[in-house]
Amino acid sequence: MNRKQIVERVSAISIAVNLILSVGKLAAGILAHSGAMVSDAVHSASDVFSTIIVIIGFRLSAKDADKEHPYGHERLECVAGIILAVILFITGLGIAKSSFDLVVSKEYLTAKMPGIAALMAAIISIAAKEGLYWLTIIYARKIDSPALKADAWHHRSDALSSIGAMIGIIGARMGFAICEPVASLVICLFIIKASVEIFSDAIGKMTDKACDESTQNSIREIILAQEGVQSLAELKTRMFGAKMYVDAVITVDGELPLTEAHAIAESVHDSVEHAFPCVKHCMVHVDPA
Repeated sequence: MNRKQIVERVSAISIAVNLILSVGKLAAGILAHSGAMVSDAVHSASDVFSTIIVIIGFRLSAKDADKEHPYGHERLECVAGIILAVILFITGLGIAKSSFDLVVSKEYLTAKMPGIAALMAAIISIAAKEGLYWLTIIYARKIDSPALKADAWHHRSDALSSIGAMIGIIGARMGFAICEPVASLVICLFIIKASVEIFSDAIGKMTDKACDESTQNSIREIILAQEGVQSLAELKTRMFGAKMYVDAVITVDGELPLTEAHAIAESVHDSVEHAFPCVKHCMVHVDPA
């Protein structure tokens, strides 16, 4: 599957599962008198909106280069990642605020005991959302998509939210109703941490951040292995959304004819782009040794 097929298939599965979970958790929350489960249903519904942002961002980033954007539109995928990171951060803060208010107001002391249906819904939600997280994150890493990574963490944040709801429901049924808001306060910290990491990664790819050192070392080895290359004077890399640009300065025998020097540069160019599909373009400058 290509990148477009991967994103659309994963997104379609996410939307379908979230819609089913939203309806199921809402019904369970109302019937079982669980405010936590009703809130969790709203959280699942919001993930549908997040996935739609991923689809829009990816389709825009996949547009061909044009006169106004000669380098393409890949960075728009990072914009989608940033939007989702902000939504995830706000979600974490919202969970923290509602849990804190619940503790301060002590409303949990007067709440009805939640029924077993709410507990079952929480368990199913945890399994389904954690499954969606792994499905999404595996493909996000495979195609190095910041937007898909952010959407994966939206699934995990929902799983964590359901864990909080499950703890609260079990605690309430055992006579310890405060378990739910306390568990939610702890869980929101993980959600906020994930949002900051996703935001930082997307910003890095928006600001020409260099690729990781391991990848740079691999590129160096490939360039120096090409016949005719005497040394690598300079190597620069920069991220452009999920793609990467490489600029290399090589030295060759100064007595070589221009056509032979050019052929060596072409060999370097082709070998780098073949070994690293994420490289959008490799620019090679030749200096005489």
